[in-house]
Amino acid sequence: MSNADTFLTPIHVAIQEEPLSVDAIWHFLAAAEGGGIAIFGGTTRRVTGQRRTAQLSYEAHESMAVLEMRRLAEEAAKRWDTLRIVMVHRTGIVPVSEASVLIGVATRHRGPAFEAARFLIDELKVSVPVWKKEHFEDGSAEWQGDAWIR
Repeated sequence: MSNADTFLTPIHVAIQEEPLSVDAIWHFLAAAEGGGIAIFGGTTRRVTGQRRTAQLSYEAHESMAVLEMRRLAEEAAKRWDTLRIVMVHRTGIVPVSEASVLIGVATRHRGPAFEAARFLIDELKVSVPVWKKEHFEDGSAEWQGDAWIR
């Protein structure tokens, strides 16, 4: 994503291996000319509990994930009268401090932008088929969450 021209609709959802671009998302959302933009970024943290994380890796059922992300975005658009929504999740290796997921919402006022963004990230974590494996500095690794069981 290099600029807003890469988005063809007011809702953009994607699964990608490339690093995520906050700039591209900002330009897409700002083009709506609303009064509020909220962007949430989920990043790889260095420490989980008492263990140091080296990196995360993500896998996804891409076609199902994109369909579910679009469904969530359409639901948010109806509930909060959004102007634009973007949801992008990364797969593959995500080093410490890099974004795994970016959620962005443009609305006429700030309150609905915050509310819709919170709804989208919370629901994405529950219903979108993306799986996370945490790789620790000691060489061990663990799958996180239980989404793969559902």
